Amino acid sequence: MSKRRKSSRPEGAAPKKARDVFVKRSFEGLASEVDWVALREFVPAATAPLQLAPELVEKFGARDILLATVLPLAWPAIRKPDGRIFLGLQRSTQSGDVSRDLAYALSVALEVDAPGPIVVTAMPGEGPRLQDMLADGALDITMRDGFDFWIDEDANTPEVQASLERANASVTPNVKLAAAEAAYWVRFPERAHVRWVLPDDEDTALAALSKVAAAGGLPLGDDTKFAGMFRAHGLLTPVWDLPSAAEASEWEEPLTAFAARYAAALATGPELDSDERRARQGLIGRQLTLR
Repeated sequence: MSKRRKSSRPEGAAPKKARDVFVKRSFEGLASEVDWVALREFVPAATAPLQLAPELVEKFGARDILLATVLPLAWPAIRKPDGRIFLGLQRSTQSGDVSRDLAYALSVALEVDAPGPIVVTAMPGEGPRLQDMLADGALDITMRDGFDFWIDEDANTPEVQASLERANASVTPNVKLAAAEAAYWVRFPERAHVRWVLPDDEDTALAALSKVAAAGGLPLGDDTKFAGMFRAHGLLTPVWDLPSAAEASEWEEPLTAFAARYAAALATGPELDSDERRARQGLIGRQLTLR
């Protein structure tokens, strides 16, 4: 584990209520910021264990905490009969700071004794964020083909079972690629996509993508198309349309090559020539809506 951050308060922000501030890069400062964004925004079924910061381990003990993309009925968190805590990532937020909302749900789960879903207030108010509560370290993500991990035989209910069946029916095949951090392949009936959350701030990433575009380097190969990009949590996520028949492993090498083109463009700095500025305008016009 690396040394913990002293504070996660966004620079220049000193709100007394969570509603008073909008935090653009919700997960900035976490070791796997880009994967947090991916799991929050578009990965359907995945989990990762979380470790509390040392001072919280002293207070609550070493706790078994599992981050999940989705929980039954979009619950914020669940405390299991054996003391395990599940923290749900894809749920409605109460404030302008997703990290604060998630940390609040985790705080409540740590304090309660009774098993069951965690109920949180509409506005969490000022308090710790995930960056304050969790130990440093990259997420160890497990991709899943469904949500059966929700269920304990002695704690299942018809309502949860129905939610499980609906959720499992919505899961599409997803694979986490090794070619780049936070790059994910997904297959739909007629097409497949690769979506890659870029680690650089929006303006820096857009400038590099503009240079790659001006040089004709956006596609991943034959019969592929750069579909556009979407913005989430202060980061850009390029999206490619791919042939549905090809397996995820076939896109490791093309994405590795694209990542090299992107890195080379990034290294040249933010200045753009006239062709690159035109490419930038084209990219801005191809922004996607995620939901």
